[in-house]
Amino acid sequence: MKRWEHYEHTADIGIRGYGETLEEAFEAVAIALFDVMVNVEKVEKREVREIEVEGEDLYSLLYNFLEELLILHDTEGLVFRDFEVKIEKTEKGYKLKAKAYGEKLSEKHEPKEEVKAITYHDMEIKQLPNGEWMAQLVPDI
Repeated sequence: MKRWEHYEHTADIGIRGYGETLEEAFEAVAIALFDVMVNVEKVEKREVREIEVEGEDLYSLLYNFLEELLILHDTEGLVFRDFEVKIEKTEKGYKLKAKAYGEKLSEKHEPKEEVKAITYHDMEIKQLPNGEWMAQLVPDI
């Protein structure tokens, strides 16, 4: 079962996602990202966007995935609340294909912080002793 949380990090806010699979952890950290910006509970799944990114390792894959979501937010004014992520190993690293579900940003979403950029700051992706996956980072707010 995927879940996410925010964690305190000096002047910033960290985002962390957990899942039974690596894909679920990526989905959960993406939800955490949008919950920094809005109340994700109020986002309805009215639109879907397909995303495809690659990365030489899992860190660059996570960075590129979240960066692509931020670009969609900035250019189309979309906020997302649910994701379907598939990750595959390639000769050059990893490929991620995802569907992002959400809608146009409005006052009903209770806008909070504006995320300026995705960073590698405090980024960690690992399988925990209980077998669950965890992905985290501190975005630039």
